[in-house]
Amino acid sequence: MDTTRRTALRTGLVVGSAALVTGAGARADARPTAAAVTPRTDPFTLGVASGDPEPDGFVIWTRLALEPLAADGLGGMPASTYQVNWQVATDERFEDVVRAGVTVADPAWAHSVHVEVVGLAPGREYWYRFRLGPHLSRSGRALTTPAAGSSPSSLLMAFASCSNLPAGWFTAYRHLAEERPDVILHLGDYQYEGGGTGTGRTHAGPETKTLAGYRQRHAQYKTDLDLQEAHAAAPWLVVWDDHEVDNNYADDIADRAVERPGFLDRRAAAYRAYYENMPLRRRSVPAGPDLDLYRRSTWGDLATLHMLDTRQYRSDQACGDGYKDCAAADDPARSLPGLEQEQWLLDGFRDSRARWDVLGQQVFFGRRDNDPTAATTVSMDAWDGYRASRRRITQGWVDAGVRNPVVLTGDVHAHWAGDLYLDYDAVESTKPVGSELVTSSITSGGNGYDEADGTHPWAEWNPNLRFWTNLRGYVSTTITPTEMTARFRCVPFVTTPDAEAFTRATFVIEDGVRGLQQEQSAPTPQLRSSRTDEQKIADTIRAETHGD
Repeated sequence: MDTTRRTALRTGLVVGSAALVTGAGARADARPTAAAVTPRTDPFTLGVASGDPEPDGFVIWTRLALEPLAADGLGGMPASTYQVNWQVATDERFEDVVRAGVTVADPAWAHSVHVEVVGLAPGREYWYRFRLGPHLSRSGRALTTPAAGSSPSSLLMAFASCSNLPAGWFTAYRHLAEERPDVILHLGDYQYEGGGTGTGRTHAGPETKTLAGYRQRHAQYKTDLDLQEAHAAAPWLVVWDDHEVDNNYADDIADRAVERPGFLDRRAAAYRAYYENMPLRRRSVPAGPDLDLYRRSTWGDLATLHMLDTRQYRSDQACGDGYKDCAAADDPARSLPGLEQEQWLLDGFRDSRARWDVLGQQVFFGRRDNDPTAATTVSMDAWDGYRASRRRITQGWVDAGVRNPVVLTGDVHAHWAGDLYLDYDAVESTKPVGSELVTSSITSGGNGYDEADGTHPWAEWNPNLRFWTNLRGYVSTTITPTEMTARFRCVPFVTTPDAEAFTRATFVIEDGVRGLQQEQSAPTPQLRSSRTDEQKIADTIRAETHGD
């Protein structure tokens, strides 16, 4: 990517929709919206969301849509500009409104609304909502982060990934919302680009390749009530993986050779639609095929969340992608996050004074060798395919003296837990230098299955891998000054709605102690699998290679 353009994006040399902010105790303007004729029906069909929290505020989002599945991607809205009122209150009944104003919903941005609320108190709950004429949106809950230098007692954080609408129902999102976390990390594959049908749910339109298609697809996902609950429950920190654009793309290279001509136009469309439909700040307004997404969020001196983008700047996958034994994976010139983002992360490690440094990113970080008879047969799309890059990052947190490094991962449609090492050929004789927690999918892969011992066949020759289950779900964590507790939450099925959620396993990382400690394991006997080891390996490779 052009360095000058990257610098302009990172320093905020872009303009989003403006918002008029009024002071404490204010009420939103009660006059009828004057910019256009107010719709007769509810335009808030896509719900509300908040994101990118800071000590003095956060982003609040909505998008007007009368017909969310309209093929032109514009949600059935007239080509008019609307003035939308918004409020932020300290209570759910909105008796104490502390910020309010008016913002613009522009048809050029698919009538999306992004308000950067400022002037709030650090480390507390707020509620927000929008109004257009007589229509009032649902309310959402948001939090500001603790003040810089403060010492919070805890952070309740959940993370999720991979919600494919035709694959099943988003019940796990509703269970995540019910936990009322302080912040939710979404680690990619928020939506899927393919067409097709599934278990009673069908993607509207063909494979997404145009701005209209991506806008329609995002709107369809936003109509899901369980997803709306999760967005309204807490502020989100979002990063993408590949399916927001195209399966297994790398920088400006499409997965399929036939689609590589003109791919940057497709990426530009996907990135624009992503911004329009996510609670992102003005610093992330896209410039053509570029969107500035990697960033940090701090929780006082308790935790720093480093949110990475492992798609936009990566070197192309080595040896044609797939699972390979590939010497090019060790090429030091190749990078998964890109050399500039690598340096940003290393600088962050050196500057960090947090007790916990958490990486929110997309693809498997630790080693997963799938063939004990070959030298190393690993996924070229994951960090295993960029071993020199992984070594630089891992050595970087070791050299910086990062107190508690933890990597959070999505992508692979299964829960995994493992420890991280500088040298994976010496796991038996060296100590871990960090840990990795991997969330399963919300639905991708359809109904899953479980094993009583929580062990994947690969663990036999990958001793860094500590736990696995092929059930769907999310991970819920509690971070305190003394420990990080991770609960692997699961649903037994996704092909019908309203499955109950349960905690399949719990792991603890103690402050200053490298490595995972398993606290609880509670398999459900009725879900134990009769699949052979070969079938489990085939399931894993198929899901990751083809983006199921």
